[in-house]
Amino acid sequence: MKRNKNALVKFRCARFEKKLLNAKAKRAGLTLSEYCRRAALEDKIIERLSEEQIDLYRTLVQYQINFKRIGNMFRKRNPRLSQEVEKLSEAIKNHLQNFQK
Repeated sequence: MKRNKNALVKFRCARFEKKLLNAKAKRAGLTLSEYCRRAALEDKIIERLSEEQIDLYRTLVQYQINFKRIGNMFRKRNPRLSQEVEKLSEAIKNHLQNFQK
């Protein structure tokens, strides 16, 4: 359901603040109006990932998969090495989950 937005709210801010608000809105993929509305109403604002961050995320996912495979390979021969690799894999996985928050 789309809300009828016909009331106008104005506020003053410094040029720097406006530039900062515009930059934050752009990173979140929102218009300045929508960003300010969500901030004022304490709605959730999620910053979008840049292309570079997405590429890094993909690299970390591949590392996590590779470490898991290595851990599986060494499990039969050296359980201690397998545990270390699994710990590293779990740490990477936890960092990846932080991207989702």
